Amino acid sequence: MAAVVTAAAVCFPSPATSSKPSATFLSTTNCFLSSERITFKKVPVHYRKNVYSAGGKFIGKCLPRRAPTVAVAALNEDIWGKINEVNQKGPYFGLVVPNNYEMNPLLQSPKFVLEKTLDFAGRRFRIGKVADKSVIIVMTGLGMLNAGVTTQLLASLFNIKGILHHGIAGNANPDLQIGDVTIAKEWAHTGLWNWQRFGDGPENELALEANGDYTREVGYLNISDFNSKKEVENSLNKIWYQPEEIFPIDGTIEERQHAFWVPVDEEYYSLAKKLEAMELGPSDGIPPGLARKSKVFCVERGICSSTFLDNAAYREFLRDKFNPTPMDMESAAIALVSFQQRIPFIIFRSLSDLAGGGSSESNEAINYSDLAVQNAVDVLIAFISSL
Repeated sequence: MAAVVTAAAVCFPSPATSSKPSATFLSTTNCFLSSERITFKKVPVHYRKNVYSAGGKFIGKCLPRRAPTVAVAALNEDIWGKINEVNQKGPYFGLVVPNNYEMNPLLQSPKFVLEKTLDFAGRRFRIGKVADKSVIIVMTGLGMLNAGVTTQLLASLFNIKGILHHGIAGNANPDLQIGDVTIAKEWAHTGLWNWQRFGDGPENELALEANGDYTREVGYLNISDFNSKKEVENSLNKIWYQPEEIFPIDGTIEERQHAFWVPVDEEYYSLAKKLEAMELGPSDGIPPGLARKSKVFCVERGICSSTFLDNAAYREFLRDKFNPTPMDMESAAIALVSFQQRIPFIIFRSLSDLAGGGSSESNEAINYSDLAVQNAVDVLIAFISSL
């Protein structure tokens, strides 16, 4: 039999009902609402809770929000059984990594022990332990879309108690150096825009602003400021940065909220501050071209968009506007999904280059990525060890 599953919960019939009952579950239970005939699949009893009608009649069992859930259409009996088997040994920390290059040092670490793998929806979920803590490691692929989809899959399929993300990033803060590992207190996606028509200015309402779809609260990039002739208006005009629409699991269904800055978990961040005393990098001295050994810094902000930023002018604008340190292509997606699912999360990004260049080289990342990746993994493992 197949399970009827939503992002919030899975509902099960009372043993006294048919295996294909006609039922409407109450919205207050955060369960699947349907007047159609539905089928159910057994899951461990300790995941379930009682569901009652408005009149107090017992009508079934329901999974709590944080239980593993997934859309039924993609699951067959075999894969569902394997997922349940994994979840019996949970909960897990979900380790979300952008690519193989950033994942391999973690997989090769003596602190990681692989127990099994599970392939689903084009992703490989590696189940094992890091520093004796149960983890599931998954690679996202490049950019916001891949990162968001993969994080939601992880949260929906498995019994996840926290999400940890690591990788490399461009640097917007000239006070830090390549190889330093940053732990930002909050993240924003800076790639959602309302591009204003030519001739309109800051005093003019944006298209669809009156509907609540867009806002002028976050601010804008005035492209004319970057003209070679400053007195000439640029027909590309202004780009207004927008908050994301979010739908938290404890909110009203399909009633949107908005978020620009998304905070990491407070307890995780407090714990991460203790890692600032770590000394990173090779034990035989300072890497060539760097002024000192790498360090860990807890910083205020990181930003993210599906754009590889190798432009100094835009880096400086973003630094002045938003005061970020790390800038990458996945972190905000992971933050937004985790925040909506109310799963604690934190992000470790090691600086591989000063975005747009700090030297005459085309991009320093080609020379320092190995150092940056290893530093990020070392800090991640130290954090897991402290949990």
